[in-house]
Amino acid sequence: MAEHILMVALSPTMETGIISSWEKEEGDKVESGDLLCQVETDKATMDYESAQEGTLLKILVKPGEEAAIGSPIGIIGETGEDIADLMSVDTTPMPQDKENGEGVSIDDALDLMAKEIAPGATHGNRILASPLARKMAGIQGLDLSLIRGTGPGGRIVKHDIIEAGHKVRGVSQQPVSRPAIMTSPLEDETILVSQKRKIIAQRLAESKYSAPHYYLRVKAGVDGLMKARKALNATLKEKVSFNAFIIKFVAQALKGYPAINATWQGETILRHGSIDIGLAVAQDDGLITPVVRNCGNKGIVEIDRELKGLIDKALNNQLTPEEYAGATFTISNLGSFGIEEFTAIINPPGSAILAVGSMVREPVVGEDDGIEIHSRMAMTLSCDHRVIDGAVGAAFLKNLKDIIEDPIRVLY
Repeated sequence: MAEHILMVALSPTMETGIISSWEKEEGDKVESGDLLCQVETDKATMDYESAQEGTLLKILVKPGEEAAIGSPIGIIGETGEDIADLMSVDTTPMPQDKENGEGVSIDDALDLMAKEIAPGATHGNRILASPLARKMAGIQGLDLSLIRGTGPGGRIVKHDIIEAGHKVRGVSQQPVSRPAIMTSPLEDETILVSQKRKIIAQRLAESKYSAPHYYLRVKAGVDGLMKARKALNATLKEKVSFNAFIIKFVAQALKGYPAINATWQGETILRHGSIDIGLAVAQDDGLITPVVRNCGNKGIVEIDRELKGLIDKALNNQLTPEEYAGATFTISNLGSFGIEEFTAIINPPGSAILAVGSMVREPVVGEDDGIEIHSRMAMTLSCDHRVIDGAVGAAFLKNLKDIIEDPIRVLY
């Protein structure tokens, strides 16, 4: 019997998804576990594997279109079945009622307006195109104004870029040069917010305004750490990253302060048995936090190996929800950007995040009151005061500073 294929949650925070591409066509046989389509979620582009068997009778949500969790995206059944009743179901997610406190976002309003605009049209001075299509066009040097969109309201989607690329390559085998940008540097530009950016904004706003943040700052000498890293790397074929050392040292410090490795649950506080540390990684359209699990029971080399694999997957939008969700503690390192000191917003469900700045050579007063030059690094610990008392946060940060300045402490 024919039935709907429903949009499912492919990440813990996903509310809607955009179909990037269909891997099956209408009329194709589908087995359970077959790759059905690619879905752009709030975190990454994910594989949607079919849980149903039969023939793909109808695609209801085309590439570039958005669907809410639980809404139909296709119809599956036996070849030749009557699907008229299933076709009559409205697949368009309805905007929330403002009277109920949910409100309609500017982005939702623009999407609804876009469906009323003729194909090939623009909204003001902005060409309607999905974030993925814009990125692909930039890589291939294609002018979006010359491409006819087949998405809702003439929106340019991934399929249109692929087709345009085929046409260009069919005309000439010469490399495609990037078109000159003729817009004035003073001209306003409106950019549609991606699903990922929407969820990042929502979650961080909730964290900032629901969790009472306070901040603790300290500077740690890193001469001993750099010496230890140099000595270790001299014995290895692959160099261990600085971030792997920081993760290991944080895990060691957390062992002595389980109150830091905890989650606020309203009536209870959950102290996690496993130390699962996330590292914030920048992507083109936002941040994602790959998580190294059980860091308290792993060595630096093992942590580094896992971290490198996770970062590579993060940069290629290949992380699974199990690899980026549920960090019990998070680290954000902007030292490579030359940022000496900053504060970070806590990443739920954790109750603390460590902001790591750059290493700076600066004068330090020695024990004999002489001036010495040492490398130092500023760290800021953001804490949820519902879970972590000030004295506990301060003791943890002091212990972490001591470990960084004397790395041999991790051995006892």
